[in-house]
Amino acid sequence: MIGPAMFTFDTTWTRDLPGTFLRQAPFVAPAPRYVALNRPLGARLGLDLDQLQAHPEWFAGAPPPGADPVALAYAGHQFGNFSPALGDGRAHLLGEIVTPLGRLDLALKGSGRTGFSRGGDGKAALGPMLREYLISEAMAALGVPTTRSLAVVATGETILRQEGPLPGAILVRLAASHIRVGSFEFFSARGEEDKLRALLAHTIARHDPDLAPDDALGLFDRVTARQVRLIAEWMGLGFVHGVMNTDNMALSGETIDYGPCAFIDAYDPLACYSSIDRQGRYRLDNQPKILAWNLSRLAETLIPLIPGAPDKVVGLLNERLEAIAPAYEAAFLQVMARKLALPGPDAALTAGFLSAVQGRDWTATLRGLAEEPGLGDWHAAWQKHRLPDHADRLCAANPAVIPRNHLVEEALTAATAGDMAPFDALLAACQTPYADHPARFTQSAPPDAPRHVTFCGT
Repeated sequence: MIGPAMFTFDTTWTRDLPGTFLRQAPFVAPAPRYVALNRPLGARLGLDLDQLQAHPEWFAGAPPPGADPVALAYAGHQFGNFSPALGDGRAHLLGEIVTPLGRLDLALKGSGRTGFSRGGDGKAALGPMLREYLISEAMAALGVPTTRSLAVVATGETILRQEGPLPGAILVRLAASHIRVGSFEFFSARGEEDKLRALLAHTIARHDPDLAPDDALGLFDRVTARQVRLIAEWMGLGFVHGVMNTDNMALSGETIDYGPCAFIDAYDPLACYSSIDRQGRYRLDNQPKILAWNLSRLAETLIPLIPGAPDKVVGLLNERLEAIAPAYEAAFLQVMARKLALPGPDAALTAGFLSAVQGRDWTATLRGLAEEPGLGDWHAAWQKHRLPDHADRLCAANPAVIPRNHLVEEALTAATAGDMAPFDALLAACQTPYADHPARFTQSAPPDAPRHVTFCGT
């Protein structure tokens, strides 16, 4: 009998998909301790918070009873180039837990080498793990589908990165699942149609149980709808994911992997923060295009799973792919109608706003639109169309606080040096993003701030 403080594991992945993972034990951290523990989320999961607090080693080499740590296999297109065998090089799925919030993957990131590490050490530094904790929790508070962070555990050891020696840490992540476009690409590239069919049935059972277990087209339609909504929400917030590889597109429709991500300050459609994205493949205005590109890769894997002549199947999938761009545009206009306090989608007013807001603070301009005379003729046109209760609607739809890049970097620098106070204060503000907060949480970066650059932390 699993006690109330433990996790109720019921892992369908290892039952349904044998041979699609490596059984791997996480490395044993020498001195694990929590640096961040999401007690509100733990309470919603029905966990005994006192016992959870007492056992950081559960996530640092001594998994809780019932866990069966594995490294998942998947492929992926990384910056457009296909890698047939990526897999979890520094992550472990402890298992699926049954909670009041539903079935969730309980996984670790930075938990040591696996058979997919390809020469890496499989570990993570404290800063990038705290970044994912902070930004994923901010996204949840903003109402954007996302993986969640339960904890960050300091390992008590030092790891070496380009910046020098850094404190090591492990992120504890919860996800509706870790099924990715790259999961389907893995079996497709190997020609393992039987495993592709098993993965299809597993995915449908996990996310769309009302569909028939072999309904590949139905699943594709559901995944497309979820991803269209997700990217539209990102764009409305000015969020740049930074690494939209196919192995980072979850079929659940959640935002996954907060590596080189950032929120824009001044609006710039060319905004790109990743240190390794030198061509701007994943810049802000390219995200809707990459959405369609990634879904095209998923469609290719589904061709043998759809009954009918190949040319007919390809035609059905192409029809769906051609519909992605207009579906995204409609979703984005819906998002902007909400953010601009309009009675409905308005392509002309949205386009005019994107032109007028160039170089201005995206978040602050939207929040203060009612008192923003600096947008010239567009503002006058907007006043004629806005809803009567626009002021309340603007505050309800546009956050006062986002994880602004300069504040994130200040908080992570302090945390790496042992001071968690700035991180805790920023996290608290981001968890209530629509409330009023001190000006230091809402102001743009200083004019003399250096260009913001983000790193994956590998």
